[in-house]
Amino acid sequence: MKKKILITTSILFFSGIAFSQNKTIKRLPSIAIGTGILSFKGDIGSKPFTKRRFGFNFTAEQRIGKYFGISISGLIGKLADSETSKSRNLNFESKITQVDLKFIIHFGTDSTKFAPYLSTGIGFLKFNPYGDLKDANGIKYNYWQGGSIRNLPENDPHSSSANYLKRDYTYETQLKDSTPYKRNSLYIPISGGLNIRMTEKLHVILGGTYFITFTDWIDNVKSGKNDSYIYGNVCAQYTLGKKADININDNVHSSVKFSELDKLDTDGDSVIDTYDKCLGTPPEVKVTPNGCPIDTDEDGVPDYLDLEANTKKGAFVNEKGVTQTEQMIADRQQKFDELASQRLHAFIETPSEIKKEDPNKHQTNIIIPSELKNADKNNDGAISIEEISSAIDSFFDGNADFTVEKLNELIDLFFEQ
Repeated sequence: MKKKILITTSILFFSGIAFSQNKTIKRLPSIAIGTGILSFKGDIGSKPFTKRRFGFNFTAEQRIGKYFGISISGLIGKLADSETSKSRNLNFESKITQVDLKFIIHFGTDSTKFAPYLSTGIGFLKFNPYGDLKDANGIKYNYWQGGSIRNLPENDPHSSSANYLKRDYTYETQLKDSTPYKRNSLYIPISGGLNIRMTEKLHVILGGTYFITFTDWIDNVKSGKNDSYIYGNVCAQYTLGKKADININDNVHSSVKFSELDKLDTDGDSVIDTYDKCLGTPPEVKVTPNGCPIDTDEDGVPDYLDLEANTKKGAFVNEKGVTQTEQMIADRQQKFDELASQRLHAFIETPSEIKKEDPNKHQTNIIIPSELKNADKNNDGAISIEEISSAIDSFFDGNADFTVEKLNELIDLFFEQ
């Protein structure tokens, strides 16, 4: 049975490493420290996993793929159990020190918020069992059938004068067997848990491990069945160094130099795009540290478009930065309303005569007349529905040199394309 477990674990371990190396991903190592509860299952105690002791662990892991990793883990702590019955009274506490090498499968990437994991491997354990056999004064415990502890055996001639004792739970006596045994062993750890991503570098891990040992002497009692124990713990994991540079062979973006993209300044205002809040600033225009054109008088119109410098605070200005009085605003609104009404009437009275053509016929090389070229906003040599809409809006706003006839020509040109 031992050989089967060891062989199966080895196959899983090394095949996992080989599979994970198909992806050449450079990732940074991480370290973790944690604490938890140890509980023993062996030859002492009527119920396993009832006595608990604290343990402390550390782990160093190297991710070797998107979902795989290799770790070296260490654990120090104590195992203990006791049994009081009519047939025997036994107890032990053993300090343990161990280290292992594990292969880990992560069911999630580095950026997954909650990622379960499984792991297994091989480890080496050192233990040294001690027993609480005497009280604080060095008097040996004598267990009587009634369950009491006395300073004399129950069958002693002077047992009538025996004094009661209480266990002090100080494990002062090293336990030995008539047959010397090794106080170390190999073991197989089988672990599982949940990796919780708090930040890019800091993770919290909730885990549990079942340790299968190859010794029956941890509790100083041999019955033919090897001892085992479990460890439930919580860890804080921290990724070392700077952000990992991930290069996957089959990644279509592997040739992109992201470091250069981070420094891109498309409008040439000396503020990189990452921090530029006003992309597309004209060349040679002075800008603020966040990339927006300077507006000295803070009237909402940048200096390079402002026809009126030093506008008073709170003044209402037009699109050119010129202060507008209430009368000017009223006159402008009235003029706009009159012009919009006139042009709407003219537009209704002179509708466009749309040419009907074969829908399967596609004409090319249509030349935009010079009087309509200002409608081609993106200078692509074609008129789009968005550009027609923009031209109509400009017509009603009175901001463009479009007549009803020109708008009709523009619409006809759109359908001739």
